[in-house]
Amino acid sequence: MSAHPEPPAPPRRQVLSWALWDWATQPFKSVMLTFVFVTLYLVSDAFLPDEIAAQNADGTLVCAQGPDAATEYCRGLSQLTEWYGWATFAAGIAVLLLAPVLGQRADASGSKKRWVVGATASLAVLQFSLFLVIPEPRFFWLGALLVAVASVVSDIAEVNYYALLVRVSTPRTMGRISGLGWGLGYLGGITALLIVVALDNVSWFGLDVSDGLAYRIIAAGAAVWTVTFAVPFVLNVPEAPGRTDRARVGFFRSYARLVTDIAQLFREQRATAGFLVASALYRDGLAGVFAFGGVLAAISFGFSATEVILFGVAANLIAGILSIVAGRLDNRFGARNIIVTALIVILIAGICIFAFRDGGKPVYWVGGVALAAMVGPAQASSRTLLARLTPTNMQGEAFGLYATTGRVMSFLAPLLWSVTIAWFGATHFGILGIVLLIAVGLVGLLFVPLPRHRRANNTP
Repeated sequence: MSAHPEPPAPPRRQVLSWALWDWATQPFKSVMLTFVFVTLYLVSDAFLPDEIAAQNADGTLVCAQGPDAATEYCRGLSQLTEWYGWATFAAGIAVLLLAPVLGQRADASGSKKRWVVGATASLAVLQFSLFLVIPEPRFFWLGALLVAVASVVSDIAEVNYYALLVRVSTPRTMGRISGLGWGLGYLGGITALLIVVALDNVSWFGLDVSDGLAYRIIAAGAAVWTVTFAVPFVLNVPEAPGRTDRARVGFFRSYARLVTDIAQLFREQRATAGFLVASALYRDGLAGVFAFGGVLAAISFGFSATEVILFGVAANLIAGILSIVAGRLDNRFGARNIIVTALIVILIAGICIFAFRDGGKPVYWVGGVALAAMVGPAQASSRTLLARLTPTNMQGEAFGLYATTGRVMSFLAPLLWSVTIAWFGATHFGILGIVLLIAVGLVGLLFVPLPRHRRANNTP
């Protein structure tokens, strides 16, 4: 039985408003980063020199494997995906430098909600700015830079959004609410992708979209979506109180305080510290699955634009359903068991995709959906496992460190993606870097001395 009485449940309005933020921001991840804007536009032949793009004017070249992969056209596409990987690597470094201190200062001043709102507004502006990226090689780096900066502000918003989970839940409901947020996010991604498919089926109402206008309109639409569905969060989610047990310090002094906090955690909460390190590794690998999954489908397996979007709908639908189910099964089977199972499925699927890539599109339909479907349950259960490991009076700090350690490692997936592509010279090798990172995180998790799971009890 819990050592502390169950606190009163927050109003349902607050819970739903918090979960809707995932719905509001998911189109940036699913539509912009994974399945449409980056995959079908930014790393496409629209940004190759005309003379190189003309080599595939009839659309018959296949860059997945075989003799076509050695053509200048296919090398150009691989180079674009490598450059995009380096841009996301730089974004990861920026998050590494900024997120720990900004999260700590928000915790101290009681401004988590304000940081979420400000970063969400910035995300909307950056998405709208992508309308300016016209299909010419000289605009590639503008697009990559805007996407990278948008990723940074999205991550900073997410740091504080996670920390606010404890404001809209109780220890007993945290798993269900965490799963609800992830599930709504994926379902929001599905809805946005279906809207894109519908617009394409009506030929964009007769607009001339030959100059990339369709993708630029999608970027502007994603910005409007983000603003519209973030309004309930702004109106209804309460701000977290600031910490009163320590004095505020300057920006650079915050780094010294962060080191002290982490050292204390490793001394006093070994299991929690071990989980933070292991989860930081596999969570970055999970982020890589969605960041590069659509690129892999389009370039290595030759998916058409419609096929990439339909793949995204299927992956998000299954991931959303499984996230909600995993949240409800949390007390019965234990969050750790859900995480381990999800990561093993991802590793098997990733290895099979690479090993059987000559099988073409059917291989990626099965393996890719399995990869994406397991991301949500692993992420949602990771949040609830940390809640079980952490005493009630340390929840806020623990979730801050959870977000911080995740961002510390956030450059690894794009780094391994780019390095493996550069080393072997083909996009499909990038999946090996992602699989390696998840495998290391899983091994680390298995060696963390976690307490035995106790059903319907969220205290360690």
